[in-house]
Amino acid sequence: MLQRCFCLLISALCTLGILWVNPSPAHAFPADHPSIPMALPGLQGLFAGDSPTNLGVDHGQLAPCPASPNCISSQSRDPEHYIEPIAYQGDNQAAKSVLLDVLSVVPRTRIIEQGDRYVRVEFTTALMGFVDDGEFYFPDNENLIHLRSASRLGESDLGLNRRRMEQIRLAMRDLGV
Repeated sequence: MLQRCFCLLISALCTLGILWVNPSPAHAFPADHPSIPMALPGLQGLFAGDSPTNLGVDHGQLAPCPASPNCISSQSRDPEHYIEPIAYQGDNQAAKSVLLDVLSVVPRTRIIEQGDRYVRVEFTTALMGFVDDGEFYFPDNENLIHLRSASRLGESDLGLNRRRMEQIRLAMRDLGV
């Protein structure tokens, strides 16, 4: 119980820290800007967690979300974890190109893997360096991008994964996707 309370407290502080410390628009800093973790060097990487081994696409499906509320997926049947996929017009390579352009300006975002129909990224929070894993899947014969984003550590992200993916959706829409 104490460990869970500690994780919730740290998660809340990090999320509030993101809103308090870095209220600037996403395009104000390049994606590799070190931001706040440099101000707290002892904390940088401490809350990164290990990269999950179940990421990727398996038989057309992204990994299911765990029971914790810090994960969202467009393939989830659970309303708490569900997020709409991103719909687009045209071919998937053009949509993927726009997605990569958008991701290049999201602060503290690193592309880990990309293929013809899949992109995996790591999003790092500004204050404590928590890492969230983001996935984008372009299924054949569908003009959709399936999304998944999950925190590696903690119980709650106070909606950060959902807000981040909705911002990516809006940026893509603004760019004509």
